[in-house]
Amino acid sequence: MKTNILSLFYRLALSAVCLSCTTSDAQNLAPPVATPAPGQVLVTGTVPDEASKAAALTRLRELYGHDRVVDQISVGPVVLPANWNNHVQKLISPNLKAVRQGQLKIDGTNVSISGEVSHEAQRQQIASDMATSLNSSYIINNGLRVSTSEQGVLDNTLANRVVSFESGRATLTPEGKRILDEIAATMLQLKGRRVEIIGNTDNEGLRASNISLSLARADAVKAYLSTKGVDDSLLTTSGQGPDRPVASNATSEGRARNRRIEFRIAK
Repeated sequence: MKTNILSLFYRLALSAVCLSCTTSDAQNLAPPVATPAPGQVLVTGTVPDEASKAAALTRLRELYGHDRVVDQISVGPVVLPANWNNHVQKLISPNLKAVRQGQLKIDGTNVSISGEVSHEAQRQQIASDMATSLNSSYIINNGLRVSTSEQGVLDNTLANRVVSFESGRATLTPEGKRILDEIAATMLQLKGRRVEIIGNTDNEGLRASNISLSLARADAVKAYLSTKGVDDSLLTTSGQGPDRPVASNATSEGRARNRRIEFRIAK
């Protein structure tokens, strides 16, 4: 049975900064704990004026549909951080539809997102997109978790590690092969499930060369897995080059994270 995605992303809480509140005031301004009906997106929190409330609701209704958004936003004695309404607009993005049983909480300049996603790269990508859309005063707390599906099993085997290659080549390193040995064992337990192997690079060099390299590396992974007993007819490959970063390419650490192999259970 197909589940409506809106019944899975279930609450968004907004709260501006209470600069002059007493403890009692702050408790009174806290968003209520509630659970919406299936198909609804519940919005709670406190903002300082009707314009801020209307801006948030308009954006949510554009994304989810007017009838699905349940308004429980209060107007009260809180103060907006600089440019807060514009940042909220960026945070309410189509990425949220990938989150199941989730919540986005915007508390001043502290942003927390929780819920369930399909795979590790998606978990990282959503938080990364949020961080890059905001200024440095915002803190992103990534509480997303990977589902315990077959995809989750693959992601947990990879465990945030990067399948490594010799620099600029599609030749696996010994450490890369050790990781793939574990991946192969997991794939053999998945009993005939089709898997896409996706190569990714950082953004250094020409895009066309990076796409070719990423595909060559995905093909090298496929060939290695087949030597470990994985049926290569169940494996497909693609090369995305620098087009799907999960971290900033401005740092060496970020570029290292972007040079990665992903494994996706085929639909």
